[in-house]
Amino acid sequence: MKIAVLGGGVIGLTTAAMLQEEIPNIDITLIASDFANTTSHVAAGIFRVGSSYSGPNEKLTRKPLLSKQISRDWIKYSYDYYDNIKKKTDSSSSGVKDISGYIFSKNSLKIVENHWMQGLVPIYRPAIEEEFDLVQGEWKYGSYYQTLLTDCGIYLPWLTNKLKRNGVKFQERTLNTLGDLGVDYDYAMNCTGLGAREMCKDYRLVSIRGQVLKIKAPWIKFFFYGELDTYIIPGFDGSVTLGGSRSYDSENLQPCPYERAAILERCTNLLPSIKETNIVKEKIGLRPHRENNIRVEAEFLSNGLSNLKVVHNYGHGGYGVCTAPGTVNYAVKLLKDMHKSSVAKL
Repeated sequence: MKIAVLGGGVIGLTTAAMLQEEIPNIDITLIASDFANTTSHVAAGIFRVGSSYSGPNEKLTRKPLLSKQISRDWIKYSYDYYDNIKKKTDSSSSGVKDISGYIFSKNSLKIVENHWMQGLVPIYRPAIEEEFDLVQGEWKYGSYYQTLLTDCGIYLPWLTNKLKRNGVKFQERTLNTLGDLGVDYDYAMNCTGLGAREMCKDYRLVSIRGQVLKIKAPWIKFFFYGELDTYIIPGFDGSVTLGGSRSYDSENLQPCPYERAAILERCTNLLPSIKETNIVKEKIGLRPHRENNIRVEAEFLSNGLSNLKVVHNYGHGGYGVCTAPGTVNYAVKLLKDMHKSSVAKL
């Protein structure tokens, strides 16, 4: 079985890895226009799925409750997947480790609660009175929880090296349509993120621009959220990510000085100890947000020469790193079902 995996971010790499684990004796080629500069490389990598997260299309499942259960399964599978990597590898090599911290709000208890995370992570509890003193500001509500961090600056190269050792081929190439694959592959896994907008003419995809700052602050051991628009997330080797921003339908990849100033102001107001630090790096990424739901579904396409069998997996918005393993596991099952159906027809 020859499979083309399209996309060089966390979804594409995870797909190639899981295909190798699930299906013996397959030939995998990873195809992307760029493997070193993807949206995944900009993500802070904390495992935190927002309450508004929307999984599979209810029309596909035909049952809203089933759709919600599949979303929950995707999230749980993803958490367990990363947790298993953390347990089996050295964190400094794989980039996956435990992390704990706080979310605070002045406006609503609902902001510090999370129906996806509560019951999934080892600890999720209300913050006690003394913990409000860890940050500056008159916060009324707070929660403390333990979760995972996947640093893509470490994790993606680790996974790439693993795939290459296992025989996956990497091809840097730009595809305009799925038909550009020709007849060289039996199946395609479409993990192109925002690129699927033009490739699949899926205009429900919209970019949500994000800008983050990287500083060195090794004394910060906990993550901190102030409402949902301010976050301070420690990574490896004293690196800390400051954010964030969400600019709907913006594709400007240049740093914005006004957003930089706003991020710094919000973060220093929350945690004054970072005032004396310098910005080491500034990153911009375009989150591939798909209106209403992530697209994980199978499709048969005719490219004029043959019928190409495709499984789509894109539109994760800001939750690509978090939910990659869960959506990929679902997509691989769709491919296996598609293959069984094709074999049965023969």
